[in-house]
Amino acid sequence: MNCELLRDHYDLYALDIAEEPERGEIRAHLQRDCEVCTAGVRRALETAALIGASAPAAEPSKKLRRRVLASVGVEQRPGWGALWIMAAACSILVLALVFVLRERSPYVQEALRSREALSILYAPSTIEASFGGAQPRPPQGKVFVNPSRGVLLIAANLPQTPGDKIYEMWLIPKGAKPVPAGLFQSQQDGNAMHVRPGTVDIASTAAVAVTVENQAGADQPTSTPLIVAPLPMTLAR
Repeated sequence: MNCELLRDHYDLYALDIAEEPERGEIRAHLQRDCEVCTAGVRRALETAALIGASAPAAEPSKKLRRRVLASVGVEQRPGWGALWIMAAACSILVLALVFVLRERSPYVQEALRSREALSILYAPSTIEASFGGAQPRPPQGKVFVNPSRGVLLIAANLPQTPGDKIYEMWLIPKGAKPVPAGLFQSQQDGNAMHVRPGTVDIASTAAVAVTVENQAGADQPTSTPLIVAPLPMTLAR
């Protein structure tokens, strides 16, 4: 789909209400640094930001607040988890606005990742699955899975891998081989956020897992998972 056909969808994309196939086409154009679409979406984000700045302040929904605070067990154990998960949520919002101010490719990619994370976190049909907590300071956190938007993983206590290794996320189908769901690295403080956009068949997915693999990734896991987040059976049937 060419840029001319996508022009009328920039504003909808900026507001995260564009539908497929236009949403996927715009994302693809941005990922390959299309100058026309990059400029068009940037202008749309600027407009959306101005509209948002002029609107009356609104109280965030209690459901969203509980979802963010519940990540990595914040409601049960306040402390570092509460501070970081709130910082992560704020970072998602701030990074989404970076695209308004910067044009270079790394910022575009970060803005895309932030928008995708927010769209998963906000979506009403998103389900949650926890991991960690069974051992002293294991990797712990939550995954948020939405059938039409993808998977968001937020983790803590996840040390950086050696230089020749990387983390790989997997979707674990029921009775089938794991499906690769992207590579990522944790921060120096052990926190990590990874987004795998796209559709997910929740009914056939048993869990989300993370392993350590070589830098290029693997077609199938080659190590014991550090993270396994089983999806709730009542919601994943």
